[in-house]
Amino acid sequence: MKVLIVHAHPEATSFNSALTRHAVEVLSAAGHEVQVSDLYAMGWNPVSGRENFRTVVNGDRLDLQDEEIFASRNDGFAEDIRQEWDKLEWCDVLIFQFPLWWFSLPAILKGWVDRVFACGHAYGGGKWYSRGVFRGKRAMLSLTTGGHEPMFSENGLNGSIEQILYPIHHGILYFVGFDVLPPFVAWGPSRVGDEAREAYFREYGERLTSLDQTEPIAYLPLEAYDERFVRKS
Repeated sequence: MKVLIVHAHPEATSFNSALTRHAVEVLSAAGHEVQVSDLYAMGWNPVSGRENFRTVVNGDRLDLQDEEIFASRNDGFAEDIRQEWDKLEWCDVLIFQFPLWWFSLPAILKGWVDRVFACGHAYGGGKWYSRGVFRGKRAMLSLTTGGHEPMFSENGLNGSIEQILYPIHHGILYFVGFDVLPPFVAWGPSRVGDEAREAYFREYGERLTSLDQTEPIAYLPLEAYDERFVRKS
């Protein structure tokens, strides 16, 4: 397999960074190819604007989707975006590695999604969800939380982790066609001891070595919805 890890943590000695290094070691030892986009180390610009493009549709008013569609047709994207596309086209599996901040992605990773998953390239023209551009590829979230697992249960204070991650799983990854695998979650690694953290590494290693065998989350295909995109009865 060819695996792309998009890593989003500012600290090289963090548990997130350790998980990314562990993933590279485990996957490489198993004979897989790995690339890492370390967004902080790259100095990734998360802000969408004119800098996304080398072409211009309308110099008077910026409409990002119009500019994205035009740039997709005219090879007009900035070089940093083009490089990430090359990695996405190369990979069989995409992994996001990040800390859960404010129940979502860190801003730098959300900005990677905003700039790289561009209209006309990653979606559009009827290519979305089960007909998406990246259908046939797999994606998985690997994340850390600040709290313990019970807080992220159905009856927990924060709500279930499935609810929290749904906008990322369904609204980002499945939207562009990925088969979305269940997430790997390291619950509150800063609040547990070395033994528990070592157990997280072992568990993550097991997940990584079965990426091609893990059953994806069962989302409905487009055919299950009517012309209003409401689920058929």
